[in-house]
Amino acid sequence: MQQAVEHPHELLIDHANCEKKAAATALNLMFRYIDKPDLLQKMSRLAREELRHFEQVTALMKKRGIAYKGLSASHYAQRLRSQVRTSEPGKLVDTLIVGAFIEARSCERFARLAPLLDAELADFYRSLLKSEARHYQDYLHLAREYASEDIAPRIAVFAAAEQVAIHADDEVFRFHSGALPA
Repeated sequence: MQQAVEHPHELLIDHANCEKKAAATALNLMFRYIDKPDLLQKMSRLAREELRHFEQVTALMKKRGIAYKGLSASHYAQRLRSQVRTSEPGKLVDTLIVGAFIEARSCERFARLAPLLDAELADFYRSLLKSEARHYQDYLHLAREYASEDIAPRIAVFAAAEQVAIHADDEVFRFHSGALPA
């Protein structure tokens, strides 16, 4: 948390990158699973919202004189994705569960960071909470819909992987890096 306060430029740049990656993930799912109408509709909406968030973050950056640039990603999502099964339907279900974890973690981080930031950024992060929570729920709903079994054991696998991911050191600060203080 302290790193986010101490590195607001990196926080916003990485946040913009995360929004762009979230939109890309939704679009990739749409292209890969064209036979799933519910997924197509939810991912289309999610991609548009994530791109809108990207636009909002980059507008804030422009207002603050922060140049947009690429940053290396944190290892958080990579560590979660390493647990995704390679055959279907497990691959789809696991990918959706990973999406749910990432959205839930983003929601948590926005809520925890908001009180520590300037008023404009705090208000913006609070405004994202509802959509991030809906994204998390949409991903879980879709995972349950397309699973051929109870997804609770797979959620447990990713919960364990996430604990490792958030407690592992990243070389640089990123939005999803590190554990949050209690």
